Amino acid sequence: MEQSDGGKHAFITGKVMRRLLPFLLLMYVLAFLDRANIGFAQKALQQDTGLSDTAFAFGAGVFFVGYALLEVPSNLILHRVGARLWMCRIMVSWGVISAAMAFAHSASAFYVLRFALGAAEAGFFPGIIYYLTRWFPQSSRARALGVFYFGAPLAFIFGSPLSGLLLDLHGKLGFAGWQWLFLVEGGLASLVGICAFWYLDDEPSRAKWLSHDERTFLTTRIEKDAVNATAHGPKSVLSALVDSRVLGLSLIYFLIQASVYGVIFYLPQQVSALLGTKVGLKVGIVTAIPWFCALAATWFFPRYAERTGSHRGMAIVLLVAAGFGIAISGIASQPVVSLIALCIAASSFIAAQPLFWTFPTRRLAGAAAAAGIALINSLGSLGGFFAPMARNAAEQAFASHSAGLVLLGTASLLAALAIFILVRSSSVVDYAGATATKGS
Repeated sequence: MEQSDGGKHAFITGKVMRRLLPFLLLMYVLAFLDRANIGFAQKALQQDTGLSDTAFAFGAGVFFVGYALLEVPSNLILHRVGARLWMCRIMVSWGVISAAMAFAHSASAFYVLRFALGAAEAGFFPGIIYYLTRWFPQSSRARALGVFYFGAPLAFIFGSPLSGLLLDLHGKLGFAGWQWLFLVEGGLASLVGICAFWYLDDEPSRAKWLSHDERTFLTTRIEKDAVNATAHGPKSVLSALVDSRVLGLSLIYFLIQASVYGVIFYLPQQVSALLGTKVGLKVGIVTAIPWFCALAATWFFPRYAERTGSHRGMAIVLLVAAGFGIAISGIASQPVVSLIALCIAASSFIAAQPLFWTFPTRRLAGAAAAAGIALINSLGSLGGFFAPMARNAAEQAFASHSAGLVLLGTASLLAALAIFILVRSSSVVDYAGATATKGS
């Protein structure tokens, strides 16, 4: 009977993955592009608008302030009204604002639009994480999260050449290349947002593409996980928001995001410097290389962790590798060595994140999950606000571009240390569950 249930479970979750994850991936790719495309637009935008490096760093980071302020309310609304309506609202509004970035000709307009973009996108990522808990039992959640995280490397594999190509349209129809970048990628997000309303189902019980038996089987498994989570974690929205375990995981995610976005926002410029050429199609193609590596890593490591129960240990190893990769990419004298280090860094900090999200989703369910996941993501995402300014400050203080990357690498190492201490200690329960007792 167990074997029969196991086969049925694999068949149904596989069916759900094939239905939902390609579309969710497309949504995430567009979210990532609209969040990080200022890295491609940076030089041309600064030349046309006169933005200083400090102003650009602040504008790049202020996105995360608006994002963090509205994460929890947004996710609670999603919990109440459903994903199909709320994801449509999020994507359409952020697409319109992203397109409006094409007309940010002053520092104040740049700041306002970046803040508004963060506010509009608030709730998207934690909303998807919460949405996946409504569709995948805990036993297959790491694999589903791993597939969803393909969105980050895919955004750069396809988005980097696309962004470079759009920049090469400079002068067409009277628009600068960086304006084409924002107009096209923002418009795509709004279009997909409209499609989301018609494509997504809020939960398995409403999925007409599943049979009655499949809906019942999946709902029963997920409800069993929710009962287990509620028994061992916070039970209400307020208790989730003040829970020490949730706050501890927020700190870890802050450090991870600081290292991630401190690299992502400046990656095109870093590759441009390595190649000795301006940002365009060539730089876009080379910038995609680390993300091919990240794609492979994100496919392998969550599956390996799921088979072995080593979510915690694997996350620590990957974050240590990311820290050294980021630092070495800045101090290496050979461009090839720097590129290899960037490949290691990108692979590691992307693959570590789906493993991280298995920690809170084991102990959060219902409205508490919507609030707790959103809080972790909102506080953690402030790392994206901190990173560009911290990197810029370190580079100015030490008069060295490598100083900023060493600082970001240190943040990743601290994230690994925080998982080792906080997820293991009695003050923050090990969300990896029973496998932690086996040294996971």
